[in-house]
Amino acid sequence: MRLAFAACAACFIATGCASTPVDAPSDRRIAISFDDAPLGPGPRGDWDRAGTLITALEAAETEAVFFATTRGFVTRADGRERVERYGLAGHVIANHTHTHPWLYKTDADVYLADIDEAERQLEGIPNRRDWFRFPFLDRGRRDTDKRAAVRQGLIERGLGDGYVTVDTYDWHLDSRWRSAMRDGQAVEERALEKVYVAMVVDASEKAYDLADAWLGEQPVHVLLLHENDSAASFVGPAIEALREAGWTIVTPDEAYANRLSQPDVSVGFTGAGRVAALAWEAGARGAETFDHWSASEDGINQRLADEGVIALPKE
Repeated sequence: MRLAFAACAACFIATGCASTPVDAPSDRRIAISFDDAPLGPGPRGDWDRAGTLITALEAAETEAVFFATTRGFVTRADGRERVERYGLAGHVIANHTHTHPWLYKTDADVYLADIDEAERQLEGIPNRRDWFRFPFLDRGRRDTDKRAAVRQGLIERGLGDGYVTVDTYDWHLDSRWRSAMRDGQAVEERALEKVYVAMVVDASEKAYDLADAWLGEQPVHVLLLHENDSAASFVGPAIEALREAGWTIVTPDEAYANRLSQPDVSVGFTGAGRVAALAWEAGARGAETFDHWSASEDGINQRLADEGVIALPKE
C-alpha cells in the first residue's frame, strides 16, 4: 500500500494525472497540511478517523503534512500510533509543540522547551521533517523581542518554518457540527460537505488574489486544515474541487522547497498566514483586503445557516 501510494503520488506530481485540468495555470499550486494531530473525538465519536483520512488522501493521490501536538501521545491511547500511521502511509510528520501554547502568553524559553519536548516525543516517528508550525499561527503578537528570540531558537535547532498561506476556520465548522450532534440536531452531511468544500476553495482563491495584488508573484501555497472529523469526511471532495478550480496539488516538500521570505520581525500582523503578513508589510490595510468568510466564525455560521445545515447560534 505504501509503495503503491508513493508511485501514484509521484505520477500525479510529474504529470498532473487525468484529474488535473490540462490548462491549469502553473502558478496555482497548493499543498495540504493538517494541524493538531492527534485530536480527540469529534462529531462522529470514537471511530477510525485516521484510517478514513488516509484512505481519502490515497484516493485523491495526495501527500499531506501532519503537524503533531505530542501531548496527544500521552492523553490519547492511540495517539502516537495514529501519527505513526500517517507517516507509514507516506505523509510527512512535523512539530507543532507538545502542549499547543500561545506564544504571546508564554515566555520564550518555556516555549522553546515545549518545542524540544515535542522533538523528543517525535523520535522514531517515520517520515519526519525538521519543520515547525506555530500553534494558533501566533508569533508573539506585538512582542518583537520574544518573536526574535523564538526565531533564533528555531534556527539554532535547525527547524524550518512550516508556514501557512491559506488559512481556514475549519476547526470552527467542526466544532459547530460536534455541538449539533451533541444536542441531538439532525445534520445533512451533503449540505455540510458543500460548505466545507466552498470554504477550502474560496480561502485558496482569496490567498491567490492577495498574493497577486501585493507580492507580485505566486508562492506555492500551503492550506491549513486540522486533523478532525470534518477533514476525514470531506477532504476528498475538497481536493477534487480545488483541481476543478485549476489548482495543482503538490507535496509539502515542494511547497517548502522555495520558501517565502519571513516578514520583518517588527511586523505584528502574522496570524492569518504568510501571504497576509507579507501583504501587510508591503502596505496592505483594511478589513476588505484581509477578511474573508472562510476564516471567520460569523462567516462560517452564516454559511451553515444559509445552506440549511445548522441554524445561527442564539444570541
